[in-house]
Amino acid sequence: MPSILHINASPRYATSDSLRLARHFIDSVQAAASETFELETLNLFDDGALPAFGRTAAAAKMAVFTGQDQTPDQVAAWESARAVFEQFASADAYVFNIPLWNSGVPYALKQWIDIVTQPGWSFGFDAETGYSGLMEGKHALAIHTSGVYSPGVSPAFGSDFGSTYFADWLSFVGIEDATHVRFAPTVLNADVEGTRRVAESELSDAALLFAGKLGAEAKLQFASD
Repeated sequence: MPSILHINASPRYATSDSLRLARHFIDSVQAAASETFELETLNLFDDGALPAFGRTAAAAKMAVFTGQDQTPDQVAAWESARAVFEQFASADAYVFNIPLWNSGVPYALKQWIDIVTQPGWSFGFDAETGYSGLMEGKHALAIHTSGVYSPGVSPAFGSDFGSTYFADWLSFVGIEDATHVRFAPTVLNADVEGTRRVAESELSDAALLFAGKLGAEAKLQFASD
């Protein structure tokens, strides 16, 4: 059964513009489909959603790649990281909702990226040819929202390194089939609802293509909300 993993990178839930738009997109995919799909949602800011990747996990990683034995604590840390990667790798497609934080991505999303982006897992390396992504054949839809910044504004109103970083990361791990939709700004915008409708229209159009890539006329079966 094809599956979609929804990564919610906002802690605001009911008041989150990015999450609201992600749910609009998922509902649009559901409306466009007739075959069964599985949907799983990972709320990155939920307590316990992600394991720590600090000293123990870093030591476990180096033990693996240098052929040394891991301590019991390192084994546990590495297995916890691997479980997060397996959830990522097992999905056929992804929906990400990403608010802009301090010109970048929220720290919980960066933590998730640092956990799953391991050599031999999501990317490979060759001394002659360099890096290669191992997540080929996947599809992604990323929603980027911001409160003040929008493309073309004066630098006095901020910068966006988040969407460019995230697009580069997707390519790095081999996810080349990616669509990015932006909703901004929400503070300086005189017509927020009009801008929202434009974003929702873009997402509805993208949903038709998204459903088609996973299997013509498919129906989502919600594994979690």
